[in-house]
Amino acid sequence: MIKTVKAISAVGIAALIAFSGPVAAQEAVSTDQLLRQVQQGRVKDAQENAARLEEFRRNRAQQQNMLAQMRQQQTREEARSAELEATFEVNDVAIAELEAELADRLGDLKELFGVLQQAAGDARGNFDNSLTQVQFPDRSEWLTSFAQKMGSTTRMPTLEEIERVWFELQREMTESGKVTTFSASVVNANGEEETRNVTRVGVFNAVSDGKFLEFVPGSGRLVELQRQPAGRYLELASDIQGASSGLTAFGVDPTRGQLLALLVQSPSLAERIAQGKEVGYVIIALGVIGVIIALWRLLVLSSTGAAVKKQSRNLNQAGNNPLGRVVKVALDNPNVDVEGLELRLGEAILKETPKFNKMLPLLKIISVVAPLLGLLGTVTGMIVTFQAITLYGAGDPKMMAGGISTALVTTVLGLVVAIPMVFLHTLVSSRARRLTQILQEEAAGMLSERAEQQGHA
Repeated sequence: MIKTVKAISAVGIAALIAFSGPVAAQEAVSTDQLLRQVQQGRVKDAQENAARLEEFRRNRAQQQNMLAQMRQQQTREEARSAELEATFEVNDVAIAELEAELADRLGDLKELFGVLQQAAGDARGNFDNSLTQVQFPDRSEWLTSFAQKMGSTTRMPTLEEIERVWFELQREMTESGKVTTFSASVVNANGEEETRNVTRVGVFNAVSDGKFLEFVPGSGRLVELQRQPAGRYLELASDIQGASSGLTAFGVDPTRGQLLALLVQSPSLAERIAQGKEVGYVIIALGVIGVIIALWRLLVLSSTGAAVKKQSRNLNQAGNNPLGRVVKVALDNPNVDVEGLELRLGEAILKETPKFNKMLPLLKIISVVAPLLGLLGTVTGMIVTFQAITLYGAGDPKMMAGGISTALVTTVLGLVVAIPMVFLHTLVSSRARRLTQILQEEAAGMLSERAEQQGHA
């Protein structure tokens, strides 16, 4: 119990010391001294409170005066607000009357300004996509500001600004029929930007250093085409750059660059062949083999035909050629009757005929197999295309068209190989049949001569 009282007393003393302020800051030596310090602090606080209360009483009149002044100021401001509201209403009515008067005075001009605004907007859209934008890049910014001004009701266009709109439209029409050369920044095929002399052919094409350029509307720059047209068109581009007057032939793109842009996307012959993949390469290999065989056989049959033709003019002496070997059979059997000689000559002709028809079956096989391989590649490619449609749907026609185009490449390759093979096979076989026919004719002549000799005998 005694410990509890001491603890409470300590807490109370600590609170009194904290409340006493500066007095409590002095260190107390005993409880009596601490009690005196607390009493002194209470007296001092009472004196300070009394002084503050007296000060508030003295300032009461001043606070009332300030309150009265603020109320007077509030009254003046309320009166001023009412006056401003009345002025605003008067001005609002005046503005409405002036706007009505402005609209009445504008009359048809208001419609004219609307047409001018629309014409400026349309002209800017056309100019941004025009090839002349590279040469006159500042007109788009001006037309934009002019169209914004026309959309405002507080600013009126000047006569000079209206005339400039007409001037820009007229200049575009004039430049569309001119061939001019100017200096401009060009992005080459390596992606590097450099300054070149550019020749512009109306609004259709632009060429530089003998190569065609493409205008990119978004950036307003000229870009060298990654894939250029055929060589004859590049020669025309060089000619028109070097021409100074007169008429010069040139290949114009009437679509203003769209055909040239499609040229970059269209695959080359090597890329088309690569689309055929393994089947396409097999077809091409067969075609090469067939052409080599056909040319070889044509050379052999041509040389053989020349030897046979030479031998046909000298049937009394056998040479080292098919007809000479047939003649040798007749010369080696002078006493054989006609029937026996006919059999022996027929046997000799049969021995020579396979040499004429050598490799002809292979040419025929190639001409038949090539389109079948092409059909195989097409069917395989269509299967892949339909699998892609199953996975991704048929929402993208380009994907379907690309897959079908790739699949048909093998068919084209097969026909390209098969059609020449048919002609070559026909040509070679006709040469072989002609040689066989010559042997048969000469053999028939020798038989008739033998028959006449035996008849006279």
